[in-house]
Amino acid sequence: MAAKSPVLQALQQDILYSERPLLASQDCYRGRFAPSPSGFLHFGSLITALASFLDAKANVDSKGNQGKWLVRIEDIDPPREQTGASAAILKTLDAFGLNWDEQVLYQSRQSDCYHHILHELQQRKLSYYCQCTRSEIKVLGGIYQGNCRTLSNSQQHSAIRLINHYGLYQFNDIFQGDVTCDKALAEEDFIIHRKDKLFAYQLAVVHDDIYQNITHVIRGCDLLEPTARQLTLFKTLNQKLPEYGHIPLATTKHGYKLSKQNNAPCIDNTKPQATLVAALSFLGQEPVHDLVHESVDTIITWAIKHWERSKVPKQKEISISTL
Repeated sequence: MAAKSPVLQALQQDILYSERPLLASQDCYRGRFAPSPSGFLHFGSLITALASFLDAKANVDSKGNQGKWLVRIEDIDPPREQTGASAAILKTLDAFGLNWDEQVLYQSRQSDCYHHILHELQQRKLSYYCQCTRSEIKVLGGIYQGNCRTLSNSQQHSAIRLINHYGLYQFNDIFQGDVTCDKALAEEDFIIHRKDKLFAYQLAVVHDDIYQNITHVIRGCDLLEPTARQLTLFKTLNQKLPEYGHIPLATTKHGYKLSKQNNAPCIDNTKPQATLVAALSFLGQEPVHDLVHESVDTIITWAIKHWERSKVPKQKEISISTL
């Protein structure tokens, strides 16, 4: 387990987030790659991992130190997890020269921290129990209308929703520029603890970004809308916001996102060079073709030296059939 951060120490001392000042600004860039073990890494996941790694390692502070790149395994949804996937993900990152700093954080070991935040929000009257079903919400237009906010539902058979006082729906993105999300969706009281007693993604990811002092979040454009909700939760907890950068999604020739759910083929760890060069091309970095004949370390060293944010395409998705 990583060393305790000021955030976790404060949690264990029962100090409310809202009663503490914002985290001091970090001199060091701290990025992360946070895959879920619902399957093995595919080309789309590699692109995200590579972009987040390069953006961290190309960032050098005034003392000449490279940024830190952390790996977090988001294993808080056991029914969706695949046996052996966590270990396979780490093995693939290693094969592609994406070496992480600090110990890997597993969200399944963070339950006590998540419960503490839920308790705090309840004490501050910033959450409530909701028993509405998806079908009921769909009938009302698909946006939750706060039906249970003024009710006194029991904990049993209930989800927990955050009272959304901020509704942030606009932000500046490192790659996409000014982003405007669905305002109604961004203003919705969203779920932070599910009816099946599992922690919601929004709660866990925000807690762990605070816990690990993450300063930059580089990931795919499929998470643009969730970013609005995460910004709201950061504000609710009175915490400094990370900078966000969303890279284009890799899609098939039919327009489908490469994903584990769509059975995207897993990466071949035995032939990393050609795949690494293809990922650099996808990210607009214009790699020298002869790099495919070099070692993985040489390719990574070249990529760090030549990384340019401005070259990353300002698109939401790119078909890999056009590469």
